[in-house]
Amino acid sequence: MPAKKQIQRLAFYSIFVALGVMGLKFVAWWVTGSVALYSDALESIVNVIAASAAFWAIRVSHKPADADHPHGHHKAEYFSAVLEGVLIVLAALLIIAEAWSALRSPRLFEEPLLGLGINMLAGAVNAAWAFMLIRAGRAERSPALTADGRHIMTDVVTSIGVLVGLLAVLATGWTILDPLLAILVALNILWQGWKVIGQSVQGLMDVAADAEDTQKIRDIISTNSKGALEVHDLKTRIAGRATFIEFHLVVDSGMTVGESHTICDRIEAALKAEIPSVRVIIHVEPDDEAKLPPGTTAVPFA
Repeated sequence: MPAKKQIQRLAFYSIFVALGVMGLKFVAWWVTGSVALYSDALESIVNVIAASAAFWAIRVSHKPADADHPHGHHKAEYFSAVLEGVLIVLAALLIIAEAWSALRSPRLFEEPLLGLGINMLAGAVNAAWAFMLIRAGRAERSPALTADGRHIMTDVVTSIGVLVGLLAVLATGWTILDPLLAILVALNILWQGWKVIGQSVQGLMDVAADAEDTQKIRDIISTNSKGALEVHDLKTRIAGRATFIEFHLVVDSGMTVGESHTICDRIEAALKAEIPSVRVIIHVEPDDEAKLPPGTTAVPFA
């Protein structure tokens, strides 16, 4: 299946998975009355909204470039990821408000084992789906899909914490542990939301490729730049799944336009073969623009 269709299909199915998990978690809360399970269920509402936003953003990001967006729509996915981070923070604040109220009047559970069993089922579904989303998101460099998977994985960790905590409540009879656990869950959610927002903002700010990818780009250019004298001023930026690469290529001033163009085509083809959704801009310069000492035969990077 083409990567584009696979990503969109996963994002679409995420909405229904989120709805199903949300239903299970609210049933778990309804049969127990636990404020910790209620906090877990509240976060699942965010999952539904976030999955819907991710689906929209992924569809927009795959639209081809047009007159108003000549470089494409790749950054749409970052807006979805930022929204998801904001929603995570909002859910955490709602949980804290509910837990604070429950601290003043802690109550015993109803049907605790049934409720915990239902919540465990929801957590298992979430864990399987989160692994799938994160793996696909990383493979296809989809910020929205990866953020959705990480958010769901946070939900899984939350569910595990709630399960352990509520088992402790049942074992000790200390009902105050229920709202205290909900507050701890909320603080963890706040931290995860902050990380999602921070990573997404970096993408909107045109962050450069990481050190490993940058070295890979340099190696590809060096290997395929035979006939050129030097490469300098390499710049990269990441926009969703797209990588933008720009550099200056120094050639002999006596070289024809056709010969220099052949070198550029060779470098560009090699980059496209190794890096998905790459965009390459090469500025050709005569040898008097070189930055390396004359006669240098090492890697042609200044």
